[in-house]
Amino acid sequence: MIRPVLNFERRHEPLAPRERYQQRLLRASLLAGGVISVSLAIGVLGYHYFGGIESWVDCLYSASMILGGMGPVAELRTTGGKLFASFYALYSGVALLTSVGVLISPALHRALHRFHIETDGDERRPKARR
Repeated sequence: MIRPVLNFERRHEPLAPRERYQQRLLRASLLAGGVISVSLAIGVLGYHYFGGIESWVDCLYSASMILGGMGPVAELRTTGGKLFASFYALYSGVALLTSVGVLISPALHRALHRFHIETDGDERRPKARR
């Protein structure tokens, strides 16, 4: 069985201690950073080999701008470069949203879990008549 990277507590379990929460934040940051790094490497290599951009710095700049959602920088002249840029732009949108989701998931889970713990006692109390 595959063990989850960010192992969250269940609904009826107590809130995780601060140390475990900080470990989750670190793991989520590393995972999101890994996704961004791999995506950036794919973009740099793709712009260099398919796009015909000679300078590695220009490849990094183009890949960073697409991955960050800013848009294309260099004009691509080859068909392979244009196809790569099209698929890379679609992939980049998903990679960026995935990274943001992984990055904020520990904080969002903790806030929702805390909110549920605070309201859990309200369900057991009898409701007041109006």
